[in-house]
Amino acid sequence: MNPQHSSLRPNRSSSLKSRFTQGFLRALKRLNRQPPPPSSSPPQTASSRMEMCRRYLRIRIAADASMASAVGSRRAWSRALLLKIRSSRQSRSSNSSTRRISMKTKCLGKKMKKKKKKLKCSKEITDLRKFVPGGEAMDACSLLDEAAHYIRSLSTQVQVMKRIADVYSVN
Repeated sequence: MNPQHSSLRPNRSSSLKSRFTQGFLRALKRLNRQPPPPSSSPPQTASSRMEMCRRYLRIRIAADASMASAVGSRRAWSRALLLKIRSSRQSRSSNSSTRRISMKTKCLGKKMKKKKKKLKCSKEITDLRKFVPGGEAMDACSLLDEAAHYIRSLSTQVQVMKRIADVYSVN
């Protein structure tokens, strides 16, 4: 076995880390199999920067989906994140006329939703709701619990991605 790749194997005690690593590596492999879009432009043009942005977003979505899948449906933030990713895929695959109609309804405000009365929260809780996937629908206690777990998961994600980058930057 190659000693460089042994550093990619997480400890057996860290099953979340191993599930994330396996899922993320599979997602990266799928991304690398996709043919690059035809481009006859030099490397420093705006189109290449746009393609780099698209690749970054695909990798970020793959990392988020891998982490949420590794956590499973036990956590509200993982369910919310997977739902968001699935719905964005479905909206991209739907035809453009449907999208135009839905944008018109959103812009014209034909479907007005009633605002729910919420208890006043501190500014910190309100800000935290924006950062935790699905946090808008949580009460303060659940939000704090989910935020702590989400931060630990993001930390694990960063550790694994650093390890992967270290292994592949040597080559």
